[in-house]
Amino acid sequence: MSTVYVRSAEYNYSTLKPLIFGLMESLGSSLIQKGSRVVIKPNLLAPAPPEKAVVTHPLVVRALVEYVLENGGEPMISDSPAVGSIEKVLRESGIKDALAGLKVSVAEFKEPCRVDVGEPFKKIEIAAEAVNADVLINVPKLKTHTQMLLTLGIKNLFGCIIGLKKPEWHLRAGVDREMFARLLVKIYAAVSPAITILDGILAMEGQGPGKGGTPRKLGVVMASTNTAALDRAACMMLGIEPGTVLTNKIALEQGLVKPDIVIDGEAGKIDNFILPEITQLVFGPDLIHGVLRRHLTQRPVCTDSLCKYCGECWKYCPAEAITPEKNKIHFDYDKCIRCYCCIEVCPHGALQAKETLIAKAARKVLKM
Repeated sequence: MSTVYVRSAEYNYSTLKPLIFGLMESLGSSLIQKGSRVVIKPNLLAPAPPEKAVVTHPLVVRALVEYVLENGGEPMISDSPAVGSIEKVLRESGIKDALAGLKVSVAEFKEPCRVDVGEPFKKIEIAAEAVNADVLINVPKLKTHTQMLLTLGIKNLFGCIIGLKKPEWHLRAGVDREMFARLLVKIYAAVSPAITILDGILAMEGQGPGKGGTPRKLGVVMASTNTAALDRAACMMLGIEPGTVLTNKIALEQGLVKPDIVIDGEAGKIDNFILPEITQLVFGPDLIHGVLRRHLTQRPVCTDSLCKYCGECWKYCPAEAITPEKNKIHFDYDKCIRCYCCIEVCPHGALQAKETLIAKAARKVLKM
């Protein structure tokens, strides 16, 4: 039976540092030895200031670095951002300033190693830095996710896939959310983080995980040695049936977590947390699936008044379904695989997932 620690917290370093130190002691007081190579993997999705709730907060990262240093370890901050270099993300997020004066290295995940994760994916390329670390500390941000409902501990580890391999995997998984969730769980099992600490002090609801989402103060930090257990506990706190997050469902099926979780602390229920609408990608009789998928399913759309025509969406789209047209972007919904990478990487919050009015009507008629 796994234990998940839940603590009330705020971004006040005089109280946050001892809180993080206490959690680390509870989870693994002898885990970090002198000379241990400790990789700290925050959520560094894209350049954004702390108040946007896009990335792990700089004070959480600093506290972990200080803990590693005080225990004789050699900390390294690593991730593979979807937008911009890791240096730019650290600078704009405030993490660079927060780490000033500390002996910590920073390195974007770039060196792949092939890991056999089993069927149906077999050998996949995962960041060698994560696989070979003596200790991997996973530090996700509590956010919604337009494709997978929530991005928590297991989803955060998709950042261990290097650079443009991430959209390539989105393309290979296609519109099958369950297949993509299965991949995420395989990555989690392969890198096996020693500790996961979830930053839910300022979380994100709505159209996350990028700048289209809405910051919301929850005032909570969660921690566990079992990432899958932490993800289930976070769902329960938000009033969500854990199995509706597909990574939870698959982790349970694969025996990586038990449904019974011990909560250490107060896991109060969060009311009215706004989730993105996740609709079926296909519905109704098999005969009409093709037409429905091309024309009636939920899809990414652009608010032209917010779009800066920067090109991030069409450069990142794994299906090459977005093209620039006369200061507007055009979606080819025949090609679009509904991975919503474009929403994730848009630096201006101009993209959202929406279902067409015709699709809503069709769903009612077909009673789906």
